[in-house]
Amino acid sequence: MLAAEAVRLVAIELLRPSNIPEGGNFPTLAGSRVFDSRGPTLTEIDQERKYTPVLSVYTQKSTADVAGAASGFDDTEATVSLLVMAELAVITREGSTDYVDAMTAGTDVEARLVLAALIAQVRRRLEFSAAGAPWRKLVKQVLRVDEETHAVPEFGLRWQRIFCTFNLAIGDDDFDVSRPGLPEPLGSVAAALPDGSYAKQKLAELAACFAAENPDQLTTIHGVTAGPGGTSLETGQVDLIP
Repeated sequence: MLAAEAVRLVAIELLRPSNIPEGGNFPTLAGSRVFDSRGPTLTEIDQERKYTPVLSVYTQKSTADVAGAASGFDDTEATVSLLVMAELAVITREGSTDYVDAMTAGTDVEARLVLAALIAQVRRRLEFSAAGAPWRKLVKQVLRVDEETHAVPEFGLRWQRIFCTFNLAIGDDDFDVSRPGLPEPLGSVAAALPDGSYAKQKLAELAACFAAENPDQLTTIHGVTAGPGGTSLETGQVDLIP
């Protein structure tokens, strides 16, 4: 579902705006360390600091269900689960191997507050700020926000990492197949994004995958099937052109 991918890409643009110059002020404590569908690498960790706040954004799950038993094939209710993983990252050594992990939660109360503030900044930026308007154009409603601390309490293990899942109601992809490019509302949102931004670049790559179709070919998606009592029932549509 392209709308679900757009929700993630626009969120990344809002959390890591492309128009902020080097050394400028980013909207969260993570600064420029906001990653698309991946975690940080060793070279992206600031080793001069006690820990490095980072954000990783993932599309967890998306669905499109019919609105009801009598609904048309294009009358759908779509949802997406957007996962924002916030962590205070450090470089950890195991044997002779270094890797990035969240710092363990010990007695550092300040670190926990930094992590909580980082998640609060994400919610404020996406859900409430004026800058978050493009994201809220895609999101009809925030159905639920779950925040779960990474822990294995049975073994007394806790990390400075929070999994924040946004369960969102969104508009399904609305294709005008007689025209090339992205369906709405993605097309309008992509056009409004800053030129050169990461989100606009990725959405442009997606748009190139969708060529226009000949409207004459679409009129053939229609048929008749046998119904009860010898009746005939039409299936599909005579014309799929919006």
